[in-house]
Amino acid sequence: MAYVVTEACIKCKYMDCVEVCPVDCFYVGANTLVIHPDECIDCGVCEPECPADAILPDSEPEAEKWLEMNRQYAQIWPNITRKGESPADADQWKGVADKFEKHFDPAPGKS
Repeated sequence: MAYVVTEACIKCKYMDCVEVCPVDCFYVGANTLVIHPDECIDCGVCEPECPADAILPDSEPEAEKWLEMNRQYAQIWPNITRKGESPADADQWKGVADKFEKHFDPAPGKS
C-alpha cells in the first residue's frame, strides 16, 4: 500500500507533508505535488500534515484514479525534500472542486 496526492493539492501545494516524509518520496510540479507510490513505505505521517486533505491511502476507493497520475509524474518531476513556499492564494483554492480538469499544470516545479 502507498499514499497518493489527489487534486485537492492543485494550486494549494502547502508542502507541510514533504518535511515529515522519512523516505523523501514527494515530487514537485508547477502547482501540485505527487507521491511516488513505489517509494512510499505506507507510514502515513504525511496524511495528517496536509491542510488541504489531499493525501489518501491507495486503499481508499477515491484514491484509485490518482495512483497512476502520481506514479507518472513522480517519474518526470524533481524530487522535493524540504518544504517550500506555498502559493500566496493557496487558501483561496482549498476545497475547490474539479481542479484537475481546469487547473492541473503538467510542468515540473522547482525542488
